[in-house]
Amino acid sequence: MPKINLHRRDHASALANEMSPETLQQKLAPRFGRPQKRLTPSPYISDKNLERRWSKIDNPEWQALLLDDVTREQAELYNKNIEYFIGTVNVPVGVAGPLRVNGLFAEGDYLVPLATTEAALVASYHRGSQLLTAAGGASAMLLNEGVTRTPGFAFYNLAEAGQFVAWAVTQYAQFKQIAESTTSHGKLKDININIEGNHVYLVFEYLTGDASGQNMVTIATNAVFEFIMHNSPIEPEFAFLDGNLSGDKKATAQTLRSVRGKKVTAEANIPAELIEKYLHTTPEKMMQFAQMTTVGGTLSGTIGINGHYANALAALYIACGQDAACVAESAVGMTRLEINRDGGLYASVTLPNIMVGTVGGGTGLPTQKACLEMMGLHGNGQSQALAEVAAALCLAGELSIVGAFCAGHFSRAHHKLARD
Repeated sequence: MPKINLHRRDHASALANEMSPETLQQKLAPRFGRPQKRLTPSPYISDKNLERRWSKIDNPEWQALLLDDVTREQAELYNKNIEYFIGTVNVPVGVAGPLRVNGLFAEGDYLVPLATTEAALVASYHRGSQLLTAAGGASAMLLNEGVTRTPGFAFYNLAEAGQFVAWAVTQYAQFKQIAESTTSHGKLKDININIEGNHVYLVFEYLTGDASGQNMVTIATNAVFEFIMHNSPIEPEFAFLDGNLSGDKKATAQTLRSVRGKKVTAEANIPAELIEKYLHTTPEKMMQFAQMTTVGGTLSGTIGINGHYANALAALYIACGQDAACVAESAVGMTRLEINRDGGLYASVTLPNIMVGTVGGGTGLPTQKACLEMMGLHGNGQSQALAEVAAALCLAGELSIVGAFCAGHFSRAHHKLARD
C-alpha cells in the first residue's frame, strides 16, 4: 500500500471536508448569460476603440497610468504588435556592463539594457560583465541558424504513410519555391522527415535573415501545407500545420543538440586572481559547485544544465522587443566550469535556441528600438551579433551566480537589494 503523507493537505482534500457536494457543484456549474463588460468587436487601435474599451473598464486612475499622454500619442505604432490595446506597462530598465564580446559578429564593449522587476538581477549581470571584461572579454561564436515548423499528417496505415513520403521527397524544389514566394527574407534550408507509425512529420527548417522569423516560417509553411493538401497522391485522414515537433516555445531535448533560432557558444579563461577580486572565491570551489549542480540537475530531469539563463534572456528580450515567451526554449543550454592549465577557471556556455531578431516583431517600437540602438544592434545585419551578445551575457550571469553561491553572498545580495 502506498504511504499517505498526513502532513500535506491540498485544496481538494480541504474542500471535501469543508464544503458539501451540493455547494461545490453550485460553485463549479457553468453560468450562462450576456457578459456585462463586452469589448468592441474590432481588435485594432483607434481613438474610438480606445474610448470604448476604457468605458468598459471605467477607472480613470488606471487609465491615467496605462494610457498616459506619450502612449496615447504613439498608440498607432502598436497596431501590428497587439490587439485590443488599452495602453502600456512601464517595466524598469537597467544597464549592465561594459560587457566585452570578441565574436564572429559581435565585437566591442556593450552596455546591455535589461528590463526586469527582480532586484539583484541587473547587479549580478553587471558584476559578471565586469569580470569578463577584465579577463579580456568573452569569446563568442555563432554555430548554426534555423527556425522550424513541423506539419503533421495522419494516414490510414503505414503503407499509405510510406507512399506519401516517397512523393514528398521528390517535391523539395517545389516546396522551396512555394515557401520562399511568401517572404523576401526567408530561405527554406532543409526538410527532414519523421515517421511514427501512420503519422508523418515534415520538419521544415528556414533561415530567416535578421528577423526572429516565427511568423515568417508559419506563413511560408502554411503555403506549402495547402499545396500538399491539394496535390498529395495519398489523401491524409487528417493533417495540421504544426505537429508539435518543432520545439516552439518549449524546452526540448531535440533542440539541445541541434538548433532552433541561433546556436551560440561563448567561453572565457579567467585567472584565479580575478575570480578572487570580483567573486571572492576560487576556481576550485566554483568547479565543485558546477559538479554538484550538474548531478542535481540530472536528478531533477532538467534539459541541459545551467544556472539561470532565463533571467538574462527574459530581461534582454523584454527590453529589446523580442518574443518573451521564447525564453521557454531559449533558456535551454549547457554551462561548463573547469580548472584550466594555468590554475584559472575555464567557463563556457552553449545555447542552441537563442530566438532573437533585430528587425520585425517588437524591435521597431520606440523604447525597444532605443534599447537595441544603445548596443548598436538595431536593423539589418545585426541579429547574429545580438545572439552572440546574448550568449556572452548568459556567461556573465553564470559566473556571477556561481560566485555568489560559492562565496555565500547569494542570499545576502537579495536581502540587501530587494529591501522588502
